Amino acid sequence: MATLELTAQNFEEHTDREGITLVDFWASWCGPCRQFAPIFERVSEKNPDVLFGKVDTEANPDLAGTFNVSAIPTLMVIRDRVVLYAQPGALPESALEDLLQQARDLDMDKVRREAGIEQGQQQN
Repeated sequence: MATLELTAQNFEEHTDREGITLVDFWASWCGPCRQFAPIFERVSEKNPDVLFGKVDTEANPDLAGTFNVSAIPTLMVIRDRVVLYAQPGALPESALEDLLQQARDLDMDKVRREAGIEQGQQQN
């Protein structure tokens, strides 16, 4: 699956859903972002069950600010409307695959209980 460009206008539409969304906050001038881009694309092709989105922080500074993105690249994993992971730094392909598997393996009912999130309530 190809990656999707996420913007302030379509972010919620694509992340307020059941399933896993992996978001890459990036900028064209960022060397590590450019190095990470092919890894992100390869992993997206191997995981068609996951929505892979990219947020250009230069074009969408308010969206980056909403999630307190202060360094790029920053990766965010959202599953069933819950942000599970949000950390700056590019990951090697194997680590990115492992992160996705960890997100798949989580018991989301348990995650919500531990976080005090009601079923259907969004956590951003």
